[in-house]
Amino acid sequence: MQARAPLTRTLVTLLCALPSAGCFVRQYAVNSLGDALAGTGTSFAADEDPDLIAAAVPFSLKLMESVLEETPRHRALLLAVCRGFTQYAFAFVQQEAEALEDVDYAAALEQNLRVRKLYLRARDYGLRGLETRHKAFARELQADPLAAVARAKLRDVPLLYWTAAAWGSAISVSKDDPALIGELPIVEALIDRALELDEAFDNGAIHSFLISYELNRPGDPERQLAASRRAFERAVLLSGGLSVAPLVTYAEAVALPAGDHVEFQRLLHEALAIDPAAAPAMQLSNLVLQRRARWLLERLDELFLLPETD
Repeated sequence: MQARAPLTRTLVTLLCALPSAGCFVRQYAVNSLGDALAGTGTSFAADEDPDLIAAAVPFSLKLMESVLEETPRHRALLLAVCRGFTQYAFAFVQQEAEALEDVDYAAALEQNLRVRKLYLRARDYGLRGLETRHKAFARELQADPLAAVARAKLRDVPLLYWTAAAWGSAISVSKDDPALIGELPIVEALIDRALELDEAFDNGAIHSFLISYELNRPGDPERQLAASRRAFERAVLLSGGLSVAPLVTYAEAVALPAGDHVEFQRLLHEALAIDPAAAPAMQLSNLVLQRRARWLLERLDELFLLPETD
């Protein structure tokens, strides 16, 4: 990754070195590069090699950040960086941190701190993206979340969703940070507005998010479980049964805390039965989560008090 850093600087330097008389041409070139980079998420999402993407994403994200220095209000690129850092943190860094917990707790804590920083970095890019159309959005979000998100429109749904996903994920790995946990109502406002505007977004991604989030809303536990179940069923329906995400999420968020190892295993085996290639737009996500499903199944004895068998 360090060896490639000069290339990042060279690409941006070449653009910046265009004569000042050609300011329009230079800006056009920068914006065109931004457009091209913003579209790389589609090719990454359809890839069949998670390890290749894990190696490629850091360079891609740093290149995007470098281009953003030249065109800081490039909305599509801000969305791509928000989404990219969120996905990278969850798919590769957070899962590595969790795997480390049993073998090197100190290293796991250090890795978890990195995870939180990546999520917060993604959140900040998401807020910048929202502010390209809604002035002072971040400040108003802190003061009055419901009033702030009421300004958002259908075209804002991707940024609403990914900002909420990054923010909520940062909170989930920050149990020792009361100030950050106190920002949960902001995450709730963002995701609820996204749901209101386009509940079918990205093959039911909002509902997949809500599977676990519903369990953290204030209220009666039975109602929380019922809401989580509805979100799960809706996510499966909207993805055509081709997304691994709702199955793995429901297994971890509901079946595991309930101590239901039968349901836990059923959901994970169902997730593993999905053909990742059947939905190219979700292929990488499905492969990453199937890897997680296998890891969870390998840890059954640690996660559950299983009945002894003869």
